Amino acid sequence: MVDVGAKNATHRKAVAEGSIRLSPPAFAALRAPGGVSPKGDVLGVARIAAIQGAKQTSSLIPLCHPLPLTHVSVDFTLDADHCRLTIEVCAETVGKTGVEMEALTAASVGLLTVYDMLKAIDKGMVIEAIGLVRKEGGKSGVWERGAGG
Repeated sequence: MVDVGAKNATHRKAVAEGSIRLSPPAFAALRAPGGVSPKGDVLGVARIAAIQGAKQTSSLIPLCHPLPLTHVSVDFTLDADHCRLTIEVCAETVGKTGVEMEALTAASVGLLTVYDMLKAIDKGMVIEAIGLVRKEGGKSGVWERGAGG
């Protein structure tokens, strides 16, 4: 693991996103009242899974520091024209190392949960474009995708 002992604890924030392309029938199930699939409320379960993924990141990613998260938010955007669901996760902590891995893991786990919950309808879903959007805090300050980063 990287030695972060000499670093100052600062407010750290990271935003990650990703998307999943679905077939029209799977997208219709997702959009149905309550977003119900054969396994239940897709977005509700995916939100909880994403938060749990953020909390378990250091157990999943070797050499990743365990962090006391202070906040995790999960938002979904539905794109009916392209049968696509986008997840955006914001993870925050006050600590000596960033929360990029927590935000990225949360986005990945959230999308994998959507796949799992809708696979009875569509096994051809494609998870794509998982990436860091923005990070704040620490020695390097603010980094934003597309802003020289």
